[in-house]
Amino acid sequence: MAPAYIGRFAPTPSGYLHFGSLVAALASYLDARAVGGQWLLRMEDLDPPREVEGAQAGILHTLEQYGFAWDGTMVRQSSRHSAYDQVIERLLQQGLAYACTCSRKQLEGHAGIYPGTCRNAQHDTSNAAIRLRVPELDYHFVDRVQGEFRQHLGREVGDFVIRRRDGLYAYQLAVVLDDAWQGMTDVVRGADLLDSTPRQLYLQELLGLPQPRYLHVPLIIQPDGHKLGKSYRSPPLPADQAAPLLTRALRALGQQPPAELERAPAADVLAWGVAHWDATRIPRSRTLAESQLR
Repeated sequence: MAPAYIGRFAPTPSGYLHFGSLVAALASYLDARAVGGQWLLRMEDLDPPREVEGAQAGILHTLEQYGFAWDGTMVRQSSRHSAYDQVIERLLQQGLAYACTCSRKQLEGHAGIYPGTCRNAQHDTSNAAIRLRVPELDYHFVDRVQGEFRQHLGREVGDFVIRRRDGLYAYQLAVVLDDAWQGMTDVVRGADLLDSTPRQLYLQELLGLPQPRYLHVPLIIQPDGHKLGKSYRSPPLPADQAAPLLTRALRALGQQPPAELERAPAADVLAWGVAHWDATRIPRSRTLAESQLR
């Protein structure tokens, strides 16, 4: 018997929640709740230097103000380091990963595709990044919104980092291990992570982990083309605007909420969203202009 639906929202505390992250949170929440599934919360606090003081508490407070209730206890990736270490050690011992001492300057001019410089160098793993060897294979999957997506790992990505030179763990490794550990059946997230998915499929295959279904929602972008995100100092979500912003987020996801929901309690907006959720209405686009959603 297939497992029941388990989904999640996994914010990064490099800033407060903004409208773009609200759209992703709402999509993951509604997709889970509409089928009676679980919705978990995971704080992806892998990069302490980029973390904004107070952001973790701010994210939780905003989610509560906007009516979101998650199942179980929130997991912090910072509590999972030993699990990541064990897998990295195993991959190194199996020859599937290796130490890389390349600097950013050395890698300039390769368009972000690692050229394999350290692949057979057998460097010591101290003071080095750890890279995963990738096969010369095409990985593809069918996204529930974006359709079929293909990527040749060797030509388009190259061996990728699973632990940085400064000892911090890479998102690609942590997200795969945590999704499997938490039993995720479905991953709903922003389309900026679409091209990360083949790397994650490869890691899942390599480690013998189940592969969830994926749904990538359009990214909300600003007039200058930048994504609405924490790195662009996007404004935090105001507490007194929960209903109108949730309603606007529903429209961004292609749903058709009645106008009076903008004046309803946040819980009522979410309840309407759960009852009327139709993922096939989500725009099949990687980006949506914020200006079109007002």
